Amino acid sequence: MKSRNAFVLSTLATVLLAGCAAVELDSPPAAVAALEAKSGSTVAGKVSFFAMTNGVRIEAQVSGLMPGEHGFHVHELGDCSAPDASSAKGHFNPAATAHGSHAAAEHHGGDMPNLVANAQGEASYRVELKGVALGGPNGIVGRSVVVHADPDDYKSQPAGNSGKRIACGRIAGR
Repeated sequence: MKSRNAFVLSTLATVLLAGCAAVELDSPPAAVAALEAKSGSTVAGKVSFFAMTNGVRIEAQVSGLMPGEHGFHVHELGDCSAPDASSAKGHFNPAATAHGSHAAAEHHGGDMPNLVANAQGEASYRVELKGVALGGPNGIVGRSVVVHADPDDYKSQPAGNSGKRIACGRIAGR
């Protein structure tokens, strides 16, 4: 009987966890950013942010890019008013660490993998960013997301040598 109860509880836990994962994936975004073209580009797109238990899932649809890789980061300020998006300041870096790959032990909170545009200049993107949240001290709502002209090399300091800022969008909660 004890073994049967353990099996039933284990099965219920599995079903409940699977249900929670499905709800998380099917839920509407908690924050969004509309990308505006900067530095004379024609880049446009939408970035969506979803709360996760230990981070934020980021999904994006971007067009008007040159084919290839482009640096993509959360920046410190939610100000995209400058023609070159310099008003967004540097990468969001709440832990005051060195720049690096989002998968490395040390990196900025706003460091993300490069966007990769196809031959038509379009990119579909999805990443789970650990160590940040939608709100609080590691919160990204109210900051900005920036697309760069060149790929991030994940090693040059302080920002990965990813070139001019070609799109910027303020991250707004829903």
